[in-house]
Amino acid sequence: MRDPYEVLGVPRSASQDEVRKAYRKLAKEFHPDRNPNNAKAAERFKEISAAYDIIGDSDKRAKFDRGEIDAAGQPRARGGFYQGGFRGGPRGPFGAGQQAGGGFSGFDFGPGGAEDIFDEIFSQMRRGRAGGGFSGARRTTAAQRGADRRFNLKIGFLDAARGCKRRLTLPEGKQLDVTIPAGMADGQQIRLRHQGDPGRNGGEAGDALIEVNVEPHAFFTRQGDDVHLELPVTLDEAVLGAKIAVPTIDGMVAVTVPKGASSGTTLRLKGRGFPLRGGAQGQRGDQYVKLKIVLPEKPNSALEKLIEGWVKSNKYDVRAKYTVE
Repeated sequence: MRDPYEVLGVPRSASQDEVRKAYRKLAKEFHPDRNPNNAKAAERFKEISAAYDIIGDSDKRAKFDRGEIDAAGQPRARGGFYQGGFRGGPRGPFGAGQQAGGGFSGFDFGPGGAEDIFDEIFSQMRRGRAGGGFSGARRTTAAQRGADRRFNLKIGFLDAARGCKRRLTLPEGKQLDVTIPAGMADGQQIRLRHQGDPGRNGGEAGDALIEVNVEPHAFFTRQGDDVHLELPVTLDEAVLGAKIAVPTIDGMVAVTVPKGASSGTTLRLKGRGFPLRGGAQGQRGDQYVKLKIVLPEKPNSALEKLIEGWVKSNKYDVRAKYTVE
C-alpha cells in the first residue's frame, strides 16, 4: 500500500486537524454516492479511507511514524531477518547475503561475531519448533484484526435533533442501515462493529466509523444543546403584546409576546432544545427566541401620520447613554 501521507496529500508535519480536513475533502470527491458505477473512484475512496485509518488516529500515526506498523496497519518484522535470507549483501541461491563462494558478506555481526548470531538462530529454531518457525520472527498465521473504515454521512438539522435512519452505500456496493440517535452533533461519530475490512487468519473484522455532518438550517442554529431563533414580529405585536405561533424543532407552539417588547428581547422556551446525550431520560436543552421588530416593506402614510402625532407629545431619547467625550 502507498504511504498514507502521500495518499491524503499532506506532509508528515501536518496537524491532526489538517489531516482530517484533507480526508474529508477527498472522501467527498470520491464517495461512491457521487461516483456511481465508477470502479476507479471506489478503489480510490477505499485507499483514502485506509490511509486515514492510519494517520487519522494519533496512536496509529505515532506507531507508523516510528516504523512499528506499515501502511496497512500491520506490525513490521523486527530483527535482521526477511523471507529469503539476511538483510544486506547480494542474493545467492540460499537467500540474500550469500557470496558465490558459499559465505556471507555485507553484514555487521557485532562484537560477538558470527557465532553469536547463529547460536541465536538455532536457539530460536528450538524454541519455535512447536509453532512451526522462529519464535522471534513475524508469524504469518496469527489472527489479525481487520482495519477500520471511515465514512461521511450528511443529515439535516431536524434529523439530528429528532433522530433518523439512513442507508449508507459502501464502495463495494454493500449497504448498511445506520440509526442516527436524537441529539447528534456535527462531527460526531457512530461506530458499527465488524463492518470494516475483514480480518486475516480468522481475526475479527474491523469497524465502520461514520462521521455525521449536520447541514445548517434556514433559521434555527444550535449552541450546545440549545436552539436559537431570531423571529420577526410586527410593530403592533411589540407595542400591544400578542400571542403568536413560534417554530420549534418539535413543531409550532404558542408564545406570548409581552407588551412593549423591543427588538432583541429574548424569550426562553424551556425543554425545547436538543436531547441531552448522556443525560437523564427526556432531559433536553432550551430554545431561545430573539424578537426582531419588522416594519411593513412598503411605506404606509397612515402609520407615518400616527407616529408623527405620537412623537410630538411622547418624545424620548433611546441613545442618551451612547455618547463619547
